[in-house]
Amino acid sequence: MKKYSFRKLINDIHLWLGLGSGIILFFVCLSGTLLVFEEETKALFTEEFQVDTTAGEKIPMDELHEKLKGEGDINAITLPAKADEPYLFSIKTDPKQRRGSTFYVDPYTGNYQKEMKSSLDGFFMTMFRLHRWMLLDIEIGRPIVGIATLIFLILSISGLILWFPKRIKWKNLKPGFKIKFSANWKRINHDLHNTLGFYACIFLVIMTLTGLCWSFTWYRDAGSAVLGTKIFGNRGGGPKVHSALTPDTKVLSIAEILDVANSELPYNGQIRLSVPKTPKEVYTLTKNDASGFSPVITDKLVLDRDGTVLKKELFSEKPLNVRIAALIRPLHLGTIYGTFSKIIYFLACLIATSLPITGTLIWWNKLKKKPQKAQSK
Repeated sequence: MKKYSFRKLINDIHLWLGLGSGIILFFVCLSGTLLVFEEETKALFTEEFQVDTTAGEKIPMDELHEKLKGEGDINAITLPAKADEPYLFSIKTDPKQRRGSTFYVDPYTGNYQKEMKSSLDGFFMTMFRLHRWMLLDIEIGRPIVGIATLIFLILSISGLILWFPKRIKWKNLKPGFKIKFSANWKRINHDLHNTLGFYACIFLVIMTLTGLCWSFTWYRDAGSAVLGTKIFGNRGGGPKVHSALTPDTKVLSIAEILDVANSELPYNGQIRLSVPKTPKEVYTLTKNDASGFSPVITDKLVLDRDGTVLKKELFSEKPLNVRIAALIRPLHLGTIYGTFSKIIYFLACLIATSLPITGTLIWWNKLKKKPQKAQSK
């Protein structure tokens, strides 16, 4: 009787957990693959808003602000790093709106247009709900996806262990790095599962470790305890800062506030400015360095309405644990290094989508071999 080895245990865990969760993981990974380039795909099916850079000088920000106020309450203004891109005004056109609508504004002509709905909006919302909740009620779908994600983490680690041969020598390791396309389809299928799974493994582990933060409160709390800082702690903008100005204090215009911000953060980059609506509210501004490699890393300023700097947060000066917690979302979405990381995540998700299929075929082929061996005996 053969000894039940540790490797056999890992193989059985990998096999049965994979078979049990395969259909759910297939749909979660497929929807995740499609969501990686959601914005870029939707942009292909909507008319691009054109900025006329030949129209002369940019219109002063305060004039644009006054003009757009006619559409509703302005929540925030986004100023791009590039001169040929439109300003984005987030405006509550209806008091019932939670986030407001986005208006594209040409800073040279003053022309503006409300964001056009894409014909793919409904499709991608379905993909989002499939990815997060398997199209079920949140209370039912969230734990199902969460448990499947935990299983996927175990599958990724156990798969990596099984990738290594029993005897670790270069001649034994070498076949695991390539797909033998000259072999029969069973061998090719095995290599697709084994080799592609190995290359995607590190990215799949990152996706599962970060994705679980949305599935389980206990996991998010445990992660916060390990990091020593709250994950998603800045949701809602963090602690509120109130203006300390007296009624007779001279307040600055939005253009002057932006000048203060650019002097505090003296580099070219995209700015997002939250606009105060009451005398007690203040300006909150984030800025991304256009020369940096990551489009999601931002510095933050909180400014009173007279231009006083109430708070200044430079991402590079934050403790490592705070920086890691702030990057949970971009690490999961693949946006951390822009298009470069999104391409890698797209390929990794595509491989992840194929793993339940190739894994099931490997099991099925082995299953068919057993009766043949029994008959030969």
